[in-house]
Amino acid sequence: MINEIRIKNYKSIQKMIINPGQMTVLIGENGSGKTNILEVLALASAAANDKLDNEFLTSRGIRVTDPKFMRAAFHTENISDDIFIQLKGGDDSTIKFQLQNDNMPYSKWTLRNKGKIFEDKVINAKLKHYYDHLSISDFKGKKRVNIADILNKIVKIENIKKLNIKNFLVYSPQNSLLREFEKKGQIEPLGIKGEGLFKLLQVFCLEKNQEKLNIIKEKLKVINWFEDFEIPKDLSEGQRLIQIKDKYLHEMMSFFDQYASNEGFLLLLFYYSLFVSEQTPDFFAIDNIDASLNPKLCRHLMKELVQLAKQYNKQAILTTHNAALLDGLNLNDPNQKLYVVFRNKQGYTKIRQIEKPESKDMEPVRLSEAFLRGYIGGLPKGF
Repeated sequence: MINEIRIKNYKSIQKMIINPGQMTVLIGENGSGKTNILEVLALASAAANDKLDNEFLTSRGIRVTDPKFMRAAFHTENISDDIFIQLKGGDDSTIKFQLQNDNMPYSKWTLRNKGKIFEDKVINAKLKHYYDHLSISDFKGKKRVNIADILNKIVKIENIKKLNIKNFLVYSPQNSLLREFEKKGQIEPLGIKGEGLFKLLQVFCLEKNQEKLNIIKEKLKVINWFEDFEIPKDLSEGQRLIQIKDKYLHEMMSFFDQYASNEGFLLLLFYYSLFVSEQTPDFFAIDNIDASLNPKLCRHLMKELVQLAKQYNKQAILTTHNAALLDGLNLNDPNQKLYVVFRNKQGYTKIRQIEKPESKDMEPVRLSEAFLRGYIGGLPKGF
């Protein structure tokens, strides 16, 4: 699990250190930089895959813009500086990415420090000194190969695996894609907008995955009318439908498909599928998880996702504007963290961790109430 993220010179972030838990929630004003924090992790994921073209960046949830504005453009010298990202795990596994772009038309981002991470504690100073002075020649005489570089690349690959960054995505599911089931995403099993959900549900329907399917169905019963869903066995080629059962409707017409379902149901189906699947990333983000959900449902969903993250070994960062979702967090648990994101007087994005309020004389204020009253920040100040 990643427990430290260092960011320098990305969009509104001049410099930042954040220590995520297994479940981390970001709150703050619109435009404070919450999504920028998620994007920089997606950028690290693209760098780990050595795929930094704009198409790949977009498919991971990054809002790609002019390279000058991908940096913290508060000073003119910043627009040509590198973007720096460092991730550290609980065992001190460390990976660094330093990305550059010359700002010329059609230029792509490139890795400046490709394969070089001797800062990692896996290799101590003595080993570094020893291997720095060794090299071998291939027998064809084409070039000399530095053993230190080979070791660096091996360590880098191992740390990328340990830190689960390679598959990181920023999810922001869209109602139309969840409802139609038509479009397949570039990234399987789930694209960032919800593509691929139908195929993943088919996988859950296999006999070996019945336990996961039953967990999803049980969680969905938080929606009062829901009783069951299934994929019809007589679908024609290319047809993608699920039958959803409403317990209040007459048994002769109690099933309807996803086109007739409400958006809240489809979003919950997506989120639960994302957390229980072995094929989805171990580390990911969800932007604006509260979209289209009832406040009380948001609080319940937060508790459910915390439990599923522990059960299926997922690490997630969520953004929200819904105060009720905060009441689903337990800040006494070190694996659950809350940060308020804000812009300082210079316009830089900053963060502040929110600890659980303590009170000896009275019951502690709910996090939702503390947020709405302005006790913890993250609210507009202009009105």
